[in-house]
Amino acid sequence: MDFKDYYAVLGVSESASPEEIKKAYRKLARKYHPDVSKETDASDKFKDVGEAYEVLKDPEKRAEYDQLRKYGTRKDGSFEPPPGWESASGFGGGGYTEADARQFSDFFEEIFGGGRRAGGGFGSGFGGQRHSMRMRGEDVHAKIALFLEEAFHGCEKQVSFNVQEADAKGRIIPRQKTLNVKIPAGMKEGQHIRLKGQGAPGIGGAENGDLFIEVEYAPHPLFTVEGRDIIVTVPIAPWEAALGASVTVPTVGSKVNVKVPKGSSSGRKLRLKGKGLPGKHPGDQLVVLQIVMPERHSEEAEELYRKLAEAEKGFNPRSKLHV
Repeated sequence: MDFKDYYAVLGVSESASPEEIKKAYRKLARKYHPDVSKETDASDKFKDVGEAYEVLKDPEKRAEYDQLRKYGTRKDGSFEPPPGWESASGFGGGGYTEADARQFSDFFEEIFGGGRRAGGGFGSGFGGQRHSMRMRGEDVHAKIALFLEEAFHGCEKQVSFNVQEADAKGRIIPRQKTLNVKIPAGMKEGQHIRLKGQGAPGIGGAENGDLFIEVEYAPHPLFTVEGRDIIVTVPIAPWEAALGASVTVPTVGSKVNVKVPKGSSSGRKLRLKGKGLPGKHPGDQLVVLQIVMPERHSEEAEELYRKLAEAEKGFNPRSKLHV
């Protein structure tokens, strides 16, 4: 019995994750599918790929197979399982992948056997056609960059992306698609928009994959965003911080007057309820105060500072530093 290296068939390492195995399988199955591939050995490779995925996608079969790789013996070009080997998983356990199970190799039947019925078939559910496999098209992922104002108010944007599909000669080639996408108001960075059926085309009449568009924000000169909260830093003068003041603060698309409490320090945050990103639970806008000194002082202003220092000489802003 010839040994089947399923990891080599799929082109993955022995430590490959289930996601990596699935991705490799879908890529190769599409490449060698007899309905689209023009390679002379496509049919055999297609069967090998389906068989390899049937084993490696199942945790129990994969664990057994890994034990075989480790403890089985090879001599004279043939492979023998360990003495007393008997599969615990067999052919059962929830059905097969898209591969045509009737065409699995002798190696598979010998290792995981017990499922063939009289007459050489596998029972109902797999269909009688040699290449009747239907495979859903791959999902496609794309990103779209928005200005904060576009995310806040909602907009319509054009997005371009590539899908893999078969041309008239059956070759798998990339094709660029361009769609106009409606962005609802309040889309957060990292959120996805799903467009059903706009991904790669299916095979054998199966449904198309979906398009998932991830939203990201372009940098903004004034605002930053955390979740649904919008943050803006507002400079204030020392006397505004000391005495209190009413200052004009920008929000997305408008301006509001905000009262700075008397005795405010740099870093103090003022919350404008509901002025963040819209949604079922709208965010807030956080106004972060930043005390800014004039670049130059008049002699009169310096004299006032000296008087202030004398009047407040008991105040030590570094008292908590223990120096």
